Amino acid sequence: MEKYRKIIFSATLAFVLTAFIAPFSIFAQKTGIIRTNHQRHNISVPGYETIQASIAFEPGVQFGMHSHPGEEVIYVLKGTFEYQIEGEKPVRLKAGEVLFIPAGKNHRAKNVGKNKAVELATYIVEKGKTLVVMKP
Repeated sequence: MEKYRKIIFSATLAFVLTAFIAPFSIFAQKTGIIRTNHQRHNISVPGYETIQASIAFEPGVQFGMHSHPGEEVIYVLKGTFEYQIEGEKPVRLKAGEVLFIPAGKNHRAKNVGKNKAVELATYIVEKGKTLVVMKP
């Protein structure tokens, strides 16, 4: 009986993990964007946390207008991006350059190069809020 419980538990665990991981893999394959979360920590400001992630874009891929419940600091690790902050002129950044996006400001990012582009995004955001809010 114990042997069957272990088999059922293992099968259930495999199913649950597949159900959670597969959608992210499919999203990445369909969109050409791969996000890797690196760290998440509470900070000294009550109610806020910092999140750090790298986001890789295939050539020509864009992530549409969106905002965050706090500031975003971008450091371009590889390639060339074009960023558009709503109400401002687009700006092109290449590896080694940085961009600050104020809290709640709608913006978009596009890989305008011929190779994969990667950014390191550091968010200083309100805890418990949705990190990415797409503009309708």
